[in-house]
Amino acid sequence: MTDPAGRLVVVDLQRVFGDPASPWAAPRFEEVRPRIRQLVAAFGERVVFTRFVAPREPAGAWVAYYQQWPFALQPPDAPLYALVEDPGAAPVLDATTFGKWGPELAALVGGGPLTVAGVATDCCVVSTVLPAADAGVAVRVVTDACAGSTDDDHRRALDLMALYAPLVELTTTADVLAG
Repeated sequence: MTDPAGRLVVVDLQRVFGDPASPWAAPRFEEVRPRIRQLVAAFGERVVFTRFVAPREPAGAWVAYYQQWPFALQPPDAPLYALVEDPGAAPVLDATTFGKWGPELAALVGGGPLTVAGVATDCCVVSTVLPAADAGVAVRVVTDACAGSTDDDHRRALDLMALYAPLVELTTTADVLAG
């Protein structure tokens, strides 16, 4: 296994998306976890985990969002927001937004390239990938290490991100690990 270039961002690998009883469950969550573990091992110290957490007080359009999903209005240390993998020494970036790209993540990963895996492809992954690409960062999305809200939504999100080539490249775990 070669040492891939850049940084790996593992988006929102949390209980709230992995628990089949959760309204936000990603059906293929457990299928992607072994691939994410392989990627984390390959990237070593160059990994950042992110977590979606609810704000203390929703504002703007988020008010209506949390009216629809009141179960999610819990503090960041609530069990549903826990990561399902131990991040070890890797930094963990919490955000109250779907997209995790911003000054904090940019400071952690530098100018890229980024390799992105996680959940949900059609929400937090795409909302992280597109702003990073728009900022001029080369992004690889590991298609078989991402899980969507549904298989159709996963595919639609990948199709959307593919439109951003060459800024965004779709790839597989095997291709990343092959170097």
